[in-house]
Amino acid sequence: MAIARVAMPIAAWQFFDYWIPEGLDLARGDVVKARLGGRKYQGVVNRIDATSDFGAQLQPIDAIADTARLPEETLALAEFVSDYYQAPPGLAHALLVPPATRARRTPQAATLDGSFNESGAASPPLNADQMRALDALVATENAFSVTMLHGVTGSGKTLVYLAAAERAIARGGQVLILVPEINLTPQFERRVNAALPRAHAVTLHSRLAAGARRANWDAVASGRADVVLATRLGVFAPVPRLAFIVVDEEHDDSFKQQDGVRYHARDLAIWRARRRNVPIVLGSATPSLETWMRAREGRYRTSTMPTRADVRARLPAVRFAPVRGANAHDGISPMLREALAARLARSEQSLIFVNRRGYAPSLKCAACGWESQCSRCAARLVLHRAPDRLRCHHCGQAKPIPRACPECGNVDLSPLGFGTQRLEQAIRAAFPKARVARVDRDTTRNKDAFATVQRQVEDRNLDILIGTQMLAKGHDFPRLTLVGVLGADNALYSADFRATERLAALLTQVAGRAGRADRAGEVIVQTDFPDHAVYRALAEHDYGRFADALAKEREAAQLPPSSRIALLVAEAHARGDVDEFLVAAYERAMALCDGNVTLFAPVPAAMPRRRGYERGHVLAQSAHRKPLIAFLPRWREALNASGSTRVRWAIDVDPRTL
Repeated sequence: MAIARVAMPIAAWQFFDYWIPEGLDLARGDVVKARLGGRKYQGVVNRIDATSDFGAQLQPIDAIADTARLPEETLALAEFVSDYYQAPPGLAHALLVPPATRARRTPQAATLDGSFNESGAASPPLNADQMRALDALVATENAFSVTMLHGVTGSGKTLVYLAAAERAIARGGQVLILVPEINLTPQFERRVNAALPRAHAVTLHSRLAAGARRANWDAVASGRADVVLATRLGVFAPVPRLAFIVVDEEHDDSFKQQDGVRYHARDLAIWRARRRNVPIVLGSATPSLETWMRAREGRYRTSTMPTRADVRARLPAVRFAPVRGANAHDGISPMLREALAARLARSEQSLIFVNRRGYAPSLKCAACGWESQCSRCAARLVLHRAPDRLRCHHCGQAKPIPRACPECGNVDLSPLGFGTQRLEQAIRAAFPKARVARVDRDTTRNKDAFATVQRQVEDRNLDILIGTQMLAKGHDFPRLTLVGVLGADNALYSADFRATERLAALLTQVAGRAGRADRAGEVIVQTDFPDHAVYRALAEHDYGRFADALAKEREAAQLPPSSRIALLVAEAHARGDVDEFLVAAYERAMALCDGNVTLFAPVPAAMPRRRGYERGHVLAQSAHRKPLIAFLPRWREALNASGSTRVRWAIDVDPRTL
């Protein structure tokens, strides 16, 4: 009797043995259906054995799922994810399995989300900077290399990607392009179809219907798709003819999975490129500090594009306005209000950026100082309008707006601060004839809502856009000449060591939406700290000098990328349970580690309570990767042996936040 050892999609650090019924031809990489604990699961066959230690206790494999056998490369990727990110092997292998698999039957035709497009507008010819970047990529097209493509916003990095992709496809290869946001894929897909009219392009992201996503996955796995445009989950797709990988906006935190299997898609893309011996490009106007330093050290190649692709375009002028200046009204400074009026008079478009949705971040009592707090999270409830509610942006809790203060009975309750809804109201009141649209998570929940706004901007049916970071990157609106930024100073008060790096990237990206064609662009930032290094870098368009200075700060503090860190994160309903678990975990770690790994005592998380769970963590740090990665499995095994049932915990390797 043959035995299949299967990775099942549960948080268990083991494979499960099943006997193979007669007639089923199984091999490593097959996706199968089987029972575990009375429930049906889809698992991945890790290997076939002749015997098992469990003998008569084994259950049979129920069926082979209707999907292609997973290739060795992606199986090795899952094993690497499990080892490096300390993820249960079944959960790591589950990332490889496509949706909507069924017991094997006669295949049915499916419509792909992608097509042969022969009518797209031709791409413009490459300029000198783009040609130099392309030539550098061509020189490495037959071997593994990592290239940091550092181009200012509007420099035409996408055209370089697609020109290199065209060469890879001509050689018979497939191209994997990873983007950080789902909302970027429709515009990017149009550009792919225009530049590569004979290529078959498909998309992979979580908002696709299961059937469409499965059909696209099949097209990729079978080699029928030439271009795969995907969010982070696309890094697990089987790409048999893989010849070139692009990670666009590689600095973006969206590439880091924050729960479940906590992988970083950019780093896994580099792993795949190395294994397949193909080149990979990491593109950004604001490279992550990790990428920046590896390029500085010579581990990555560097291509620079310092000017905008459109010869008429210039980087925007940056001005600063005080947050609480004289004559400021509804959070809008006189400088910004006058600039908006000037753009409306010239029939140009404007973008107002505030990275807070809702009407106001909180509701406050003017008498006793009470503020609306979430009962399940250590966070304030956000005031929303239409419908009127207090909502938590972390757990989703919603409450009616109280008519009076719950503490003192005062009816004078005031909204505190500005969100996108309140700003929209203020803009409409100040410019009643302007055509205004708000773009945030609340207004783009429906399918195609964001694409509709994009078309309205392109058709000149909108004058002013108000939105969050959804509007900050990847969008090209030729008539948009003004960007106003509100609330940026909030990030300067953050305890997160990456806060200024994130702020610099976000401001550079959102500022880059202005003046991308023949009309001059302008950026107005409302701030109380115009001389801060982040704002000076923005005004001088010198992200490189800022990154170099920030890297020296990190080195002095021994923070990433000058060190490697991992977090043991834990949560439970009772604070005492979390603290007890973390203290014991810390003591176990101290007994296991040597001088190459430093442990820091348990502390509450930055948000100590979320979704009704108390949260905390222990930080492990090392100057080098190998000692930390060697220590973590021993620590994890000791934690598994503790048998704690009241505490949920995970190890987050290379965390993006503390």
